[in-house]
Amino acid sequence: MRFLKTKLILLLIILFSTVTYSQRTILHCGGLIDGVSDKLQKEVSIIVENNKITDIKKGYISAVESDTVIDLKSKTVLPGLMDMHVHIEGETNPNRYIQEFTLNEADVAFNSTIYAKKTLMAGFTTVRDMGGSGVNTSLRNAINAGKVVGPRIFSAGKAIGTTGGHADPTNGYRHDLMGDPGPAEGVINGPWDARKAVRQRYKNGADVIKITATGGVLSVAKDGSGPQFAMEELEAIVKTAKEYGMITAAHAHGAEGMKRAVQAGITSIEHGTLMTEEVMDLMKKMGTYYVPTISAGKYVAEKAKIDGYYPALVVPKALEIGPQIQNTFAQAYKAGVKIAFGTDAAVFPHGENGKEFRFMVEAGMRPIEAIKSATIVTAQMLNISDKLGSVEQGKIADIVAVNDNPLDKIETMENVTFVMKEGKIYKSEDE
Repeated sequence: MRFLKTKLILLLIILFSTVTYSQRTILHCGGLIDGVSDKLQKEVSIIVENNKITDIKKGYISAVESDTVIDLKSKTVLPGLMDMHVHIEGETNPNRYIQEFTLNEADVAFNSTIYAKKTLMAGFTTVRDMGGSGVNTSLRNAINAGKVVGPRIFSAGKAIGTTGGHADPTNGYRHDLMGDPGPAEGVINGPWDARKAVRQRYKNGADVIKITATGGVLSVAKDGSGPQFAMEELEAIVKTAKEYGMITAAHAHGAEGMKRAVQAGITSIEHGTLMTEEVMDLMKKMGTYYVPTISAGKYVAEKAKIDGYYPALVVPKALEIGPQIQNTFAQAYKAGVKIAFGTDAAVFPHGENGKEFRFMVEAGMRPIEAIKSATIVTAQMLNISDKLGSVEQGKIADIVAVNDNPLDKIETMENVTFVMKEGKIYKSEDE
């Protein structure tokens, strides 16, 4: 009996001696924009344990020996930023169209890891990838598994279009190479095709459904703004996506295509270049988000002036559509449409996403609203505001910092100097 008691005591001693207490990371923040309040808080300590924010204290609290203290006293700290419209598989360049025939899937995958890291280093800890070849979904999985450094990705897989529409992957091909792509390739004709395309994306592991409700700028097709889906197709897509618990997004430049998508219950309108007051009113009524992508509009308009940068069929569309997005954004903002931050990164170089803040403020948006559009508003759109989107106790520790107060100097958002994602530091001036 004594022997058993002695063994029990020894076992308990061993168990208690091997208990590990989670180390704390304490961020001493000169300023904090928490994503909830409109005001900057000064001299705040954020306590992080494992991957969560466990407490927020006024002042700079003292640390114990086991704590790690990060000095951000000269910085402004914010929630991890979110970009709701990126294409992380590729990036703009004069050879992009020919690369569809010269790059293997493995080449695309390796390139995507570079773009993912650039995006995270720019302070964007969460993105919504709005369409690629499917590598975007695999990249999401690799990042989640810790194999690749990058942002948290909500992937659309391959975008859905109609035959000859903006997301038809064989637009501009030689006729004998066009084939007849169907729902698996992201091309639908009719409501049953529409349902199958959504279900295929669910099967492939996509998080969101992206459609091209109108023509587009960079596709090798003449129409850049006309509607490309019938109402019954749109209704089938949105209904099926909701049944599978997925949110939806519609690329749209022309008003009629936007109107149909909003009436069908789409979650967000992307670009929205030729948006009318009627569409704005309908979006407010339906609670539809607007993801403007001003950066992309400015970039394509600039590059379209360079001979040979885009195919000849693309140039007039880029010159017409690109310059209008910022003005449309200004009108939508004044009208009270819900705005979620998105850039269309890949149309311009990855890592430059922060310029969008400046463009939004130039168009009349208050700096605090621009910041919230990339934090709490985007989290609400993704249905993850209980976990992310603000610096609050109990939320995942996605935290970034910039040199200046962005409420006074919005340009500082273009130079993020500290990045923490899920409690792990990926970028710091001290390292």
